[in-house]
Amino acid sequence: MATIRPFKGLRPPRDIVERVACRPYDVLSSEEARAEAGDNEMSLYHVTKAEIDFLEGVSESDPVVYEKSVENFRLFQERGWLVQDEKPMYYIYAQTMNGHTQYGVVVGASVEDYLSGVIKKHELTRRDKEEDRMVNVRTNDANIEPVFFAYPDNDVLDALVARYTALEPEYRFTAPDDGFGHAFWLIDKDEDIRVVTEAFAAMPALYIADGHHRSAAAALVGAEKARLNPSYTGDEEYNFFMAVCFPASQLTILDYNRVVKDLNGFEPEQFLEALSARFKVDCMGRDEYKPQALHEFSLYMERNWYRLTLLPGFCDETDPIGALDVSISSRLILDELLGIRDLRSDKRIDFVGGLRGLQELKARCDSGEMKAALALYPVTMEQIMNIADRGEIMPPKATWFEPKLRSGLVIHKLS
Repeated sequence: MATIRPFKGLRPPRDIVERVACRPYDVLSSEEARAEAGDNEMSLYHVTKAEIDFLEGVSESDPVVYEKSVENFRLFQERGWLVQDEKPMYYIYAQTMNGHTQYGVVVGASVEDYLSGVIKKHELTRRDKEEDRMVNVRTNDANIEPVFFAYPDNDVLDALVARYTALEPEYRFTAPDDGFGHAFWLIDKDEDIRVVTEAFAAMPALYIADGHHRSAAAALVGAEKARLNPSYTGDEEYNFFMAVCFPASQLTILDYNRVVKDLNGFEPEQFLEALSARFKVDCMGRDEYKPQALHEFSLYMERNWYRLTLLPGFCDETDPIGALDVSISSRLILDELLGIRDLRSDKRIDFVGGLRGLQELKARCDSGEMKAALALYPVTMEQIMNIADRGEIMPPKATWFEPKLRSGLVIHKLS
């Protein structure tokens, strides 16, 4: 059963929330963060990407950057740009993209649940990325940015969230960089706090949707603090880390597409012929074509779009990993035809999140940078949860969730 608890959030005053809030650290480069922050001294980028306070070329993992992050975090609190709530509570965070709104509950998730597998993963993590975030959590003694969880739909939580979101929010704004809407409410009534806690306690599992490295870092720092505390009780704040939990049915997973630099010695017509042994290949002409169903792919090459429909016998539908379109394309196209076997390290391939649209795939091919592009049908939340329940790991670069969680609406201090 999932263990959560409320916490005393550290938040910006309502009148400056738009100046403080920013995109998560890992979706933009240091140069992009420097440009977005501009002359805004209140931008949380000064804490999450403190390298922007140094000349270009200073590494984000340089010790002076971590020191600057801590200094800036302290200044934000001293100057009243971040103020701690007086009582522990939960929060509701709503995001609106393209007319669709999803409602998440912000909670303190259990470190023990992460370590024991009640909080389920579907991706591998890299130790170097974990360590970078661990240093940030450890030195600031806080979860500056939330992680993104999914939970099985729950009628009790749906009713409570609907009741709160009918009221005027604490925050409401549209982010200038992406045009997405953000709103935020406080669940501060004791009875409602109890209802939320009990609703999650009845859930057998929570699922990491996005933020595997942040989840690992937060949990590992909490476990580290517990080991170093001789008077450990289990009730310390560092035994929990900040997560925004959304009903699984509300989440939007976008396609995560591929572009390749060459055809591994094939001429375009030869490549299409090789594909036709595995797929029904239909030329769709110059108009963009997006996959319409599982096991259907779009190929862009030589300024034409092609529909690739998997032929019978090339997929075992009883294998939850092998039946993923990301697995099918990796095995039958990237590996067997193009010789691209390691998606994490091969320099002949790059990846494009679906938010950028098919036009980004077309542009990178038409420019001559890339030879061909492959668009995939998005993974479903049902597939992700099924794989996580079986304790299996999805292939790399399989999921792209949008919208991303905004940083700076609330922060969880560990002590």
